[in-house]
This record gives sequence, C-alpha cells and structure tokens, in this order.
Amino acid sequence: MQKPKLAKLSELNTSRPRRNRGSPQIRALIQETVLRPDNLVLPLFLVEGRKQKIKIPSMPDVFRLSLDEAIKEISKALELGIHAVILFPVVPEKKKDKDGSEALNSKGLIPTAIRTIKAKYPQATVFADVALDPYSSHGHDGLVQGGKILNDETIEVLCQQALVQAEAGIDFVAPSDMMDGRVGAIREALDQAGFTGVGILSYCAKYASAYYGPFRDALSSAPKFGDKKTYQMDPSNRREALREMELDQAEGADMLMVKPALAYLDVIAALRQHSHLPIAAYQVSGEYSMVKAAAAAGWLDGDRVMMENLTAIRRAGADIIVTYWAMEAARLLRKV
Repeated sequence: MQKPKLAKLSELNTSRPRRNRGSPQIRALIQETVLRPDNLVLPLFLVEGRKQKIKIPSMPDVFRLSLDEAIKEISKALELGIHAVILFPVVPEKKKDKDGSEALNSKGLIPTAIRTIKAKYPQATVFADVALDPYSSHGHDGLVQGGKILNDETIEVLCQQALVQAEAGIDFVAPSDMMDGRVGAIREALDQAGFTGVGILSYCAKYASAYYGPFRDALSSAPKFGDKKTYQMDPSNRREALREMELDQAEGADMLMVKPALAYLDVIAALRQHSHLPIAAYQVSGEYSMVKAAAAAGWLDGDRVMMENLTAIRRAGADIIVTYWAMEAARLLRKV
C-alpha cells in the first residue's frame, strides 16, 4: 500500500509559535509573567538578645536572628530591591502561658522590632503576624477551653495584639489565626483607636497543611495537643476559599493571603479572578526546604527550581510572595 503524501507545513499555512522563541530578546519582549524583587516579602524569625544568628536545621540558610542581626538583613534586602519584611517571634518557653499574654506586651520582641526597624528604615514596609500560637503554652492560635479553640474570646485578644503593633508603627497587621470575624473586629479596633492608616493583610485561605513542619520547628510553636483543623481550612476545598475571601473583603481587609502557595495555585488563581484586592501567597517552609534538600543532594538545579516556583506563583495571580528565597531570588534577578 502506498503511503499517503503528507502536506508540507508551509502548504497548510500553519502558525509557527517557535518564531516567538527564537532569541533571548524576543522571549523577553513577550514575557507574560514578570517577577521583580519588589514582589517579594522577606520573613524574619526574631529572638531576644544580641549578636544571635542561630541556624534552623530544617531550613537551610534561614536563621533565628536577634534584632541587631535582623537590621543587617533588612539593609541587605533593601539594597536588593526588597522593600517588605514580615516578622515572627521566637518566644522563650518561660514567657509562654495559656492565654498568650506576651503578645500584648508593648515592650515585647515584636513591638520593639517594629519601632526599631521603622526608625532605622522608614521606607521599609513592615508586616507582623497576629496570632497567639508563638506565645501560647499549648501552641494553638487562639484561647483554649476544654480542648476547644474559642473564637470570639480569641478575637478580643487579637484586637489588642493588633493595637500593640499599631502603636509601635506597623504598616500592616497580618492575622493568621483563621478565627471567624477577626478581620472586621481588628479593623474596627484600629479605626476607633485612630489607626486608620494601618492596613490588614488577611490570611484569607490558610490551609491545615503538612507543609508547615519546618516553620513550627523554627518557632517551637507546634500544637501540644490535637491539630488546627477546626480553624484552618481543609486542603480539599477551593470554593470555601472564595467564601472566606468575600467575608474578609466585606470586613475591611486590604490584602488577601493564600497559604501555602505552590500546592494551592488554583486557589490563588480563583481569588485573583474574583477579587480586586492585592493577592499575596506564602511560599511556606516545607516548599522551601524540600527544594533545598533536593538541591543539596544534587537531584535538581536549586536556583532554576526556585525561580520556576516563584514565577508559577506570580503566574497564578499573586501580586506579593512571602518567601524564604527572597534574598536569593533578588540576587539572581539582578543578574538577569
């Protein structure tokens, strides 16, 4: 049997997408997704004392820093074009109690850090976590009674914590607790106290994820009983994130966060499609540490995977990416 004669591509008048990939200059000209250092937020783990730079075994190249060391990191970040940091406290066990009362200490680690950073670098945008888990002896994000996480009673404390941070000069409070109604309550508390210029970055869709392990190691904040599934979201759910988005928008959030990022690109995309607010994504510790470990073993090119992951998060619709790779990524972006 005679083989059928195949038409040449030119005879079919078929488009050739490869024309748009022919050189680095052409590829740059039509690049759809652009990643810049000022899309990135640098997380900082703060400890008490001075000259402290403590390795975190599960997070290579990430450290617990005393404030003087953190200031040095912020200086480097600003030089690289990273203009924002988010602060997390490593609270000594002796200062933890069941109510997380250290969160309300106006002279505590985070308020002191906020005042110091804003005095030294007023151009830096400072976010700070609002939740009780770093401060509570039980490791949960809210007050506990009879093994249950109390919602409304927790919100009252979170409002006080937000006010302490606002008085210290914070730019954005970042409630990560996932209590119902906390965004509206915090907004009202800030406005009534005259802090109308303080923004709220809401952890809108924070999932009960297995990717948080190294972060809890860094803060020594793992829950002492149970899990966080009664307040953090089920990883199976996407529509629920839209409901949380609608509530947080109505309550006065200025930005919306999805956490984690890479396994939830569809959620980021859904929020981007349905909201006009800036969308943030938190590339969490597990996402970071997996790539670091694989790169150290020689199984993949760590820099390329890092940039591919960050670009994917931007492509999904995130305006802002909280990432432990902020400094490394910014250095690579400078070379491009």
